[in-house]
Amino acid sequence: MTKSEQNEHIEEKQCKVLIIGISGGLALILSRLILQNHPKWEILGIDSRKTDHIPKVKGLTALRMRYSRGNFENLFRDHEFDYVFHLARISHSTNHHQSLNERLELNVMGTNRILDLSLRFHVKKIIILSTFHVYGAYSDNSIFLKEDAPLKASLKHAELRDVVEMDQICTTWMWKYQNEVSCVVLRPCNIIGTQISNTMSKYLLNQLALRPIDYNPVFQFIHEFDMANVLFHSIHSVPTGIYNVATDEFISLNEALDIIGSKGIPFPISVASVVNKFLKLSNLQVPDYLIDYLKYSCLIDNSSLKKHLPQNSFRFNIDETLKLLKLKS
Repeated sequence: MTKSEQNEHIEEKQCKVLIIGISGGLALILSRLILQNHPKWEILGIDSRKTDHIPKVKGLTALRMRYSRGNFENLFRDHEFDYVFHLARISHSTNHHQSLNERLELNVMGTNRILDLSLRFHVKKIIILSTFHVYGAYSDNSIFLKEDAPLKASLKHAELRDVVEMDQICTTWMWKYQNEVSCVVLRPCNIIGTQISNTMSKYLLNQLALRPIDYNPVFQFIHEFDMANVLFHSIHSVPTGIYNVATDEFISLNEALDIIGSKGIPFPISVASVVNKFLKLSNLQVPDYLIDYLKYSCLIDNSSLKKHLPQNSFRFNIDETLKLLKLKS
């Protein structure tokens, strides 16, 4: 069966897709991509946050619900999902008031429920959004970290414990049940764009962003549309496995801030924590773990994923990605 015949066969089945975390900008871009390419598919998007802003689109249903075991069980029982996108990791950067224990419950226990139900109700494929932050920023990092590099982020920063545990749970489950459910775990570099509101986008746009004078680390950025495109291609093209997600380009922090037009606060890295505490009083601080990334580069190797993506999968180069972010300011 050719690839086009496979796609036609998939279309005939009118697949059902669950997107967990539909209120996020990345999920909305993904839902549009899916329906543009598979107009007969049905997407159910859920979120614990408000869903009123989600446009009414044929094929997309958005529900606000609490991420509880009972709600998830009812959801999987009432719908025969073919594909599940788990994009709902809750970070301290999006909700400063949630404790680590609360995030562990939501991220780790919630993820366990989703994985177990995907297996129990015979989901064909589950695609999970993790992050390159699981590696941590250290002086002894390899120049380009591969997917088998140790996940050291929580060794220094306890606030990343839930992120690392969620990733480890997913990858362990993935290999255990690889013959029953296809699973893809994506670890993207910094995703930025006008439709998402994450730590890095806020940092770059902040005129009071911390800007070290004695370090100039190198960063990777991916445009939100390109990231959504990777998620979409993961349905058909990317086999079970763990994949770093990044373009081939990288840029120094100072160059990135110059492109954005953010002057920032020049400071020596040795006083970063002190400066950050003062910024906290004005609700302008960055997460403590990000200070390490202002000192040490953390670049990821993208070669494994590129083997499975079509050529020219990334539409935006790094300069365009940063310049487009300025539209949000």
